Amino acid sequence: MNIDPCVALFPSPDTPAPTGAECLIRGLVALGVDTVFGYPGGAVLPIYDALFGEPRLRHVLVRHEQAAVHAAEGYARSTGRLGVVLVTSGPGVANTVSGLLDAQSDSLPVLCISGQVARAAIGTQAFQECDALSITRSVTKWQAQAREAAHIPALLRKAVAAACSGRPGPVLLDIPKDVQAEVCHAAAMPAPTPQPPPAAALDEALAAAVVDALACAERPVFYGGGGLVQAGEAACADFAALVNDSGAPCTLTLQGLGALPASNPAWLGMLGMHGTLEANMAMHEADLVLALGSRFDDRVTGRLADFCPRARFVHLSIDPLSIGRVVRADFPLVGPADAWLQALRRAWHQRPAPAADRLAPWWARIETWRQRRSLAFAERRPRIAPQALMQTLDRHLRGRDAIVSTDVGQHQMWAAQHLGFEKPRRFLTSGGAGTMGFGLPAAIGAQIAHPGRLVVCVSGDASFLMNLQEMSTAVQHGCPVKVVLVNNGRMGMVRQWQALHHGGRYSHSYTEALPDFVALAQSFGWQARRLTQHDELEAGVLEALNQPGPVLLDVEVLAEENCYPMMPAGAGQHELLLAP
Repeated sequence: MNIDPCVALFPSPDTPAPTGAECLIRGLVALGVDTVFGYPGGAVLPIYDALFGEPRLRHVLVRHEQAAVHAAEGYARSTGRLGVVLVTSGPGVANTVSGLLDAQSDSLPVLCISGQVARAAIGTQAFQECDALSITRSVTKWQAQAREAAHIPALLRKAVAAACSGRPGPVLLDIPKDVQAEVCHAAAMPAPTPQPPPAAALDEALAAAVVDALACAERPVFYGGGGLVQAGEAACADFAALVNDSGAPCTLTLQGLGALPASNPAWLGMLGMHGTLEANMAMHEADLVLALGSRFDDRVTGRLADFCPRARFVHLSIDPLSIGRVVRADFPLVGPADAWLQALRRAWHQRPAPAADRLAPWWARIETWRQRRSLAFAERRPRIAPQALMQTLDRHLRGRDAIVSTDVGQHQMWAAQHLGFEKPRRFLTSGGAGTMGFGLPAAIGAQIAHPGRLVVCVSGDASFLMNLQEMSTAVQHGCPVKVVLVNNGRMGMVRQWQALHHGGRYSHSYTEALPDFVALAQSFGWQARRLTQHDELEAGVLEALNQPGPVLLDVEVLAEENCYPMMPAGAGQHELLLAP
């Protein structure tokens, strides 16, 4: 994305002056964008008209604007590239707010382009007018409105830079309809924005101090987060190499899954509210925590006063505002994860190697927690336990380099606990915002980006109802996504909290009128099957994964099953519940 969008607008002096809409479309192409997720409407029709004649941009027509953002998130998360959304004014842009919040919470680069009523009508309560900048200000990194066609290339350049630089996030560019239609003359084009200065060199002495602390620690733990995944596969490979070189154990957040292969002997499992006993207890007992690309989310820390009480902290983040915001950093590392990981590896190999068995007592202690088998569960055949479904799915996904998205709830946590990810960008889930309805459109976005890959969405009956209209999108655009529906007839996580914290008063967490999901999916043109018995699992899951085209597997699971381990609200990491 180093091409200036102005370059592509006037290839020769004889080229007719483009409209603002044509400036936008040509600028997106010049910046390397190849896919746009959107939904047309009156205030954005000039842009759609310009898009009609541009074969280099694929438009994916969604069925709801929130789903457009989630699909762009799935595209961005699975590729590391910018996801682009195009919507109309008023309710069109208003419907994107949940998606933009989700992208902001999980640091995903998304550009949302919204149409707006004509400049003369702004502020008059015109049809489908809304103040797009105000309603999106708290859920975007940057937002602007183009007041002249000539401003569009420069604003587009700024928008993409803001979305993709530093800690990534969503941005909004709002364009009035008459600006889209206005002719943009070459003489009015702004000068290219100067390139930013090169990044400052990292503090090699600080890197050396970190590895000295690591070599001397008796109970070190690596705690990796989504920032590692955002940094890319090379950074994750350096992270895994540093973990292996040190001999220390490693845990990851929900968004960090895949940054270290699940088959790595150092892997402790996910930490946090529904993390493993060994991951949480290792953090609680650690004397040095290396928090790399993570942000000390409250679902990880639990009761902050009891979080890692004996540890010193290394904190690496590209966002300087994250350093020290929750936990005091003894070794603050500000900057790109890939550069810091390389510096840490250099520093490690430049110092004398510590004794090979120095961490043997620490690993022996961890083994006592592992032997508790915190992810164990009780089978109640012939019924299907949701954990058994996830373990069956995991067996049939091994070696297939699949991408898995989830919705939000118990099924999300069971997937995170029982599915093993060997590479980054294979697990797409809503973490910071916890947005139900994320899973299916995110899977579609990932499938658009990776047409030859197996893409699976693990959803729940309540979450799936939020955006099931996108089954139509999958059929229209040839997306062979597979949905594994963990169907317990409940808002499972809500019911679990009501059971544990509200005296079993299940206030409105039961869905009394669920559709026939198989018939519903078939009405959209999907293949579909329902499983109710444990002995159907192996064949049913394998068949669903191997069928061509989109498939829904509706699996009836135990309705009252809770997700354990669980760190209760207000508890510390060492107060994990392993059973009812």
